This record gives sequence, structure tokens and C-alpha cells, in this order.
Amino acid sequence: MNITDTKTYMQNLGKSARLASSALASATTKDKNNALLAIFDSLKSAKDKILSANATDMQNGREKGLDSALLDRLELTDSRFDAMLQGLKDVANLPDPIGEITDMTYRPSGIQLGKMRVPLGVVGMIYESRPNITIEAASLALKSGNAIILRGGSEAFYSNQALAKCVQEGLIKADLPSECVQVIATTEREAVGELITMTDFVDVIIPRGGKGLIERISRDARIPVIKHLDGNCHTFVASSADFEMAINICVNAKTSRYGTCNTMETLLIDQKIADDFLPKVSEAMVKADNAMQLRVCENSFAILTPLVYLQNHVTKANEEDWHTEYLAPILAVKIVRDIDEAIAHINHYGSHHTDVILTNDYKQSLKFMREVDSSSVMVNASSRFADGFEYGLGAEIGISTDKIHARGPVGLHGLTSQKWVVFGHGEIRK
Repeated sequence: MNITDTKTYMQNLGKSARLASSALASATTKDKNNALLAIFDSLKSAKDKILSANATDMQNGREKGLDSALLDRLELTDSRFDAMLQGLKDVANLPDPIGEITDMTYRPSGIQLGKMRVPLGVVGMIYESRPNITIEAASLALKSGNAIILRGGSEAFYSNQALAKCVQEGLIKADLPSECVQVIATTEREAVGELITMTDFVDVIIPRGGKGLIERISRDARIPVIKHLDGNCHTFVASSADFEMAINICVNAKTSRYGTCNTMETLLIDQKIADDFLPKVSEAMVKADNAMQLRVCENSFAILTPLVYLQNHVTKANEEDWHTEYLAPILAVKIVRDIDEAIAHINHYGSHHTDVILTNDYKQSLKFMREVDSSSVMVNASSRFADGFEYGLGAEIGISTDKIHARGPVGLHGLTSQKWVVFGHGEIRK
């Protein structure tokens, strides 16, 4: 597409999205599910073309020197493609929240009062690398009755355009406006500036990507933003933890994938078990990935450096390490006095995304859940479960660490609002 005037192009996208959102507001659950299944069929038929487009993006990314974490996010493997398809079916099978009326009560006047769930309207989303987000976001927006304008990163341009074509084919087959889902067809940065300031056409902005992107959107947007800045996730191993279980969880939380926001970046260990547990978990980390680097506190350094097999993997941490989302085979490690110091560390250095306690002490687990100020708090499970699909949301449009409107993985309900509804029987106010 030859776009010579980005401002006019974006304004036209906004107008089209607003009109499409009105059409979606009257669509039935069956209409929306038919669209999702039609998109499923279109994607399945175009798999080879989509993977070919993704291969082009991957090659361009390597030539531009993208790091391994970004390339991992960018790649559409067969299993990720299949998961993308399954996500469409999962969203189609979810209950439709739109029109749901709750909290019905009678007032002394005789009126009956409740709340009805409604779409937000038009969602603007800006994201980096992962092309499967295009389908996750489109499916959730459709099912929740929202039109959506998607702006993927330039590194995934060809993948996203191929996916967009399939989405719009599916919408047309289901007799819904193709403008319900629009993927911006330019990589010009000006397009983002327009999208986040189109107050007449866009109701909410969702940025999903690196900290720099999200800071820019949060600073410059004139539209409400649902966001999280980064995923500095912690796991605290309490003195009562089962060692075998704890090691398995820690290794999974760190090494299953480095490029995700729910990957563990800091490991905290109770000092009562540090002499015994720390060498074992460190050895397991290095066995899982020989490239693993451990950035450790003074006490951890004293325990680990005498161990010959770890000497090339251990360095002393500095203040910045406790703040850092590495997205790489690097793990910060700190020995803490007790659960109170662990909680204080997490609330100070963490990003309020996902934090975990490994313990067999019920009172400790409740204390941790109450006092850790994060959007997901877990007991005896890997932080990698902090995901819309794993939470039963079908998919997620992002994860919010804000406290207003939506928090944690944002699924269908996070893309809706509520309005008051009143049922009367002829009552008048006295």
C-alpha cells in the first residue's frame, strides 16, 4: 500500500473503526463466533504463505542484528501457529460477556437497578515482535464487541500483513465489516503518534513491548492506556520449601523461554537454607543452559565461588541487576533474612507483574499473597503460568500492572466496561 499522507490515512482508519464498532455492538454471539471460526479457516488455508512471510521477517531481523530474545518472539513455529489457531477456537467457546446484567437490586422507590456489560468501543494496540499477538488481539476484540486498530513492530511487518489479510477475509465471510480489525500498513513512526492521540475515534490504547515503547506511549498518549512496563518477576524460596519441587519450578520459570514477560529474573532464597539449596539450584540452572550467568549478592558469591563447575557462571550483582528484566540467560540471586525481607525486596525492585513463593507453610503463603503488590501472586507454581491462555481467558491482549480498570492478564472482561441499567414500573421521583 502506498501511503503518502500518514495523518489522513490514520484518520480514515479511525473513522472506519468507529463505524465498525457500531456494527459490532449489534452483532450476536453467533455472528462473532462465526467470524472467529471463519478467520480460523482462512488462517489454516494460508499457513504456508504466513510462515513464508514470517521467514522473510526472520531473515530481515537477523540481517538487522536483532538479539536472540527478539528473534525468539518474532518466530512463528509450527507449534506456535497451531496454538494461535487453538486460541481462536478457545475464544469462540468462551461465554460472551456483552449484555450480561449483574448486581440486580430493588430500591425503596420500586425501581430495579443493575449493571450491564458493554464494549469499550475502539481499541488501539501497539506491540512489538510477536506476530501471534495480531490474532490474539483480534479474536478478543471481536468477541468482546470492540473494533481494533493494530500496529505491530516493523520487524514483523510481513507476518502481520499476511495475518491481517486472513482476518479480514474471515470477517467478510461472516458478514461483518472488515474494518472491525485493521492492521496499520505502514512502519512510519508518525502512525503511532496519530493513533495515540485520535481521541474522537479511539477509546483505549494498549501498548505491548519493551519498556522504552511503553514509556513513550504512556507519556505521549491522550487516550487512556492499559499497560505494564516490564516483567521483573521474582521467586522466593522459603525455608520450608520442598527442594526438588523448588528446583524444578525455578529452572522452568527461568529457562523455558527467556523472551517473555513472565520469566523469572530474580531468585530470592531464605538464609536458613541457602548453604544447601543455592548450590543445587545453581547447578540445575547451568545444566539447563550452559550459557547461564548468575548475578549474585555478596553472601551468595561466598557460597558459590568455591565450586569449580560454577566459577565461570558467577559474578557479583550491582544495584542495577535487581531492577533488570534480562530477557536472557542471566539470573539475579539474593539471599534474604526471611519472608519480610523478600516481600520488601519484591515491592521495591519488582515491576508488579508476577511474583512467586515456594513454601510448605500455609501462613507464609497467605502473608506473601496479601503483602506482595503484584498483578499475579503465586504459591508453588512457575511464574510462566501468568498468561491469559493458562488462566482460561482463551488468550490475552496484554498484561496490566495498573490497578484501575484491569489488572493482570487482560482477556474479554478487561475489554469491557459496565453501565447502569434501571427497570421501572411507572415510578416517578418524589
